[in-house]
Amino acid sequence: MRVAIFVCLLMAAVVLGLVSTAPSYAGDTPASKKSYIYIGWPNDGEVIRSRRFRVWFGLRNMGIAPAGIEKSNTGHHHLIVDAPLPPFDQEIPADKNHLHFGAGQSQAVIELPPGRHTLQLLMGDHEHIPHNPPVYSRKITITVK
Repeated sequence: MRVAIFVCLLMAAVVLGLVSTAPSYAGDTPASKKSYIYIGWPNDGEVIRSRRFRVWFGLRNMGIAPAGIEKSNTGHHHLIVDAPLPPFDQEIPADKNHLHFGAGQSQAVIELPPGRHTLQLLMGDHEHIPHNPPVYSRKITITVK
């Protein structure tokens, strides 16, 4: 009986330890649950006949502010290309798959090689960390010819 109680207490301690050290799943900057971000163009399934093309971003119920400017219910766009969403509790990477628009841009000209590609938007706060709750678009697929 004492062994069973000890095992139960040990398991409870392990579980509580795992829960208390679990990472946060979103940043600290709040966003409205009504915030909505989307890719206005290109559309999902679009076939694009040029390697260089314009992408424009849409945002509702939230404002845009450049990186480094801390202002309530604002952020800036990050375009995720051919990659999954990054962890929501960390700074969004800056590389060929994670394009930052820290000046507050709502459109950009990008260049992609021929083939199928995925695009998805993710809002980041003044420090490039996703909001809480995270504000991201649905992932679209395009084909570049």
